Amino acid sequence: MTRRVLIRATGTARPGQLAGLGRALARSGARLLDINQSVTFGILSLEALVGLDRDADLEGSLDEAGDALGLDVQAIQVSAEDYQRWSVEASQPRLILTLLAPHLPAGILAEVGGLTAEHGLTVELIHRLSGREPLDGDVPPHGSCVECWLRGEGVDLERLREKALALGAMHGVDIAIQQDSIWRRHRRLVCFDMDSTLIKAEVIDELARRHGVYDEVAAVTERAMRGELDFQQSFRERMAKLKGLDEAVLAEIAESLPLMDGVERLMAHLKRLGYRTAILSGGFTYFARHLQRKLGFDEIHANELVIEDGKVTGEVREPILDAERKAELLEEIARREGLAMEQTIAVGDGANDLKMLATAGLGIAFRAKPLVRSQARHSISTLGLDAVLYLIGYRQVDLEREES
Repeated sequence: MTRRVLIRATGTARPGQLAGLGRALARSGARLLDINQSVTFGILSLEALVGLDRDADLEGSLDEAGDALGLDVQAIQVSAEDYQRWSVEASQPRLILTLLAPHLPAGILAEVGGLTAEHGLTVELIHRLSGREPLDGDVPPHGSCVECWLRGEGVDLERLREKALALGAMHGVDIAIQQDSIWRRHRRLVCFDMDSTLIKAEVIDELARRHGVYDEVAAVTERAMRGELDFQQSFRERMAKLKGLDEAVLAEIAESLPLMDGVERLMAHLKRLGYRTAILSGGFTYFARHLQRKLGFDEIHANELVIEDGKVTGEVREPILDAERKAELLEEIARREGLAMEQTIAVGDGANDLKMLATAGLGIAFRAKPLVRSQARHSISTLGLDAVLYLIGYRQVDLEREES
């Protein structure tokens, strides 16, 4: 008759320990059912579930191996009921909870632990995606990020996200919650809004500033970004105020546009990793092309300014690229590239991006207005644009290895 035993070994890690424990298990005729090992700050933790005959002398072999290997080894009998419970838990859906911030306060662990327990979720694994914290206390160059794997059934995901958003705002931490699937690390298309996402500016406001109508245009822009105005109506209203602007101003503004924090690093890694990238912007093709040349986007889709005799006419060529068109383009590009929608990512900051974010497999509101953050499934507000890499599941150490 077979019994199941959980082997737990801890101690200072050194070469040869796995081999020594493996030989002890083999001498007992044990069958390996499951195993997990990790080393954190030089301390080894190994758990192995084995099956063996009732009369096998496993404990004696393990005691001898533990003494020789410098490990504290325990053998815990597992009942049929416990084994069945673990099997059921392992088949439950997995959620990925990601914590992002310049520094992660220790108190956030207690808060997240309480939140997950409230929703009946078990924390299965916690690991760090960002690099090690500097000893001098400075902010890490790419921020801090910890990923938690959660298990549970019957979770109200929208309610969980709503509470996580409020909790994160209280502590200055971004908390993203995704459903785990085979697609999570196989995204292949990333589409970006441009203004206030790839660049730290709203281009139409900069044009208005140079044309002396900034206050009028900025007021309309702000209302549109908050979702208070229909995009097409507000867009035409703002464009009309730019009539007569000299074409030479466009080049001057393009050269001085401030790039968003982390965008150059993000684009370098996305290109190296084989992602297709696109700009889907309610702004202007003139400036999207400038970013395409500078950062290497595969394609751009934006609004085309009408220029006659070296002057902006105050009109754009139809159709206007609005919220509906952004979502349509995301789907069209994915279909053309032979990708499932689960393999797509969209990043934007305004109400005009919400349909695109909802359509994508992973929609991310970046440094967005409160309305947009509350409606998007995921948001990043505390770090640069390269934090998107953490939400895809990449570890900083692996990315740096590719850089070297």
